[in-house]
Amino acid sequence: MPPRVVRVVLAALLGAAALTGCTGALHPHEPEAEIVPPVDRAATSAALLASYLEVLQRLVQGPPAEQAEILASAQRDDAVAPTPSHQLRYALVLATPGHAGFDLAHAQQLLRELLAAPEALLPVERALALVTLRTVDRQIQLGSENQRLQAEIERSDRERTNSEERRLAAEAEENARLRKELEEAHAKLDAIANIERSLNKRKTGTEGQTK
Repeated sequence: MPPRVVRVVLAALLGAAALTGCTGALHPHEPEAEIVPPVDRAATSAALLASYLEVLQRLVQGPPAEQAEILASAQRDDAVAPTPSHQLRYALVLATPGHAGFDLAHAQQLLRELLAAPEALLPVERALALVTLRTVDRQIQLGSENQRLQAEIERSDRERTNSEERRLAAEAEENARLRKELEEAHAKLDAIANIERSLNKRKTGTEGQTK
């Protein structure tokens, strides 16, 4: 190969090496991205459900002071940071009987608001909210039915009492009428007896004069 050609090739190789070096300096080797392990959705859902149930278990089994603290904490969290999870926890607390803050109507309202936008809840939260809402709806329905039946019983008792009072009043009025008639009959009998005695006296007197 002619010397000139060799020099040209060497110059080209040196230029390429220099360019490669500059490129390496401008773009240093980046570390590989850290591999994130896949999320175990089943374990996450189980842990989330367990957290809700743990709160409800403490609410049911705890003394009144602890129950009041759980209620106040759930209400405060929902007021300060009204996330779907906080609202669900507050609704679950309100829907659980056996404590002073038990409020089915408010729980029903919160649960309906949550299920109006179900995409904001995790699947396990949607399922828990739906089951709880159905239970709350049923309890409210039974409560309304019980109130209706109680009102009917009270109305029936009032009607029975009024009917009995009217019957007693009618009997009293009838007794008074019969008593009055009896008194009038006695008066008439007394009058007749007096007339008979008067007639007998007159007859006896007349007979005496005749003798």
